Amino acid sequence: MLFHSSSAVAASTVAATALVTEPPGQDPEPSKKLQTLIEVHKTAYASFGEALHETGGSSRDRVRASQKEERARLAICGYLAVEEADRLAKAHYLFEIEARGELDLAEHMQAVLRSTMWKR
Repeated sequence: MLFHSSSAVAASTVAATALVTEPPGQDPEPSKKLQTLIEVHKTAYASFGEALHETGGSSRDRVRASQKEERARLAICGYLAVEEADRLAKAHYLFEIEARGELDLAEHMQAVLRSTMWKR
């Protein structure tokens, strides 16, 4: 039973990764808005890491850095990716975050799901 469920998880991960793989020869450029959100998150993530490892830093600084990083991550999760380039970039980036084990909150999944409920 454990082997079966592990195989299913592995198969779904491979299938999901295949879905967000870019076609050969294409290099879609995501919107400036999404690029900015990703850069803000990368900066907040680095600042949070520095706050965690900073000697003499206060717990208040760590909490503030953690909250800022969380808001930046939720902004990406909730971003309405309408264009193909944005959908691919968002998925790739969220897969990177998930690979680190950091898409573990219900709020992350709720934001991602809400972002898919748009109307034309």
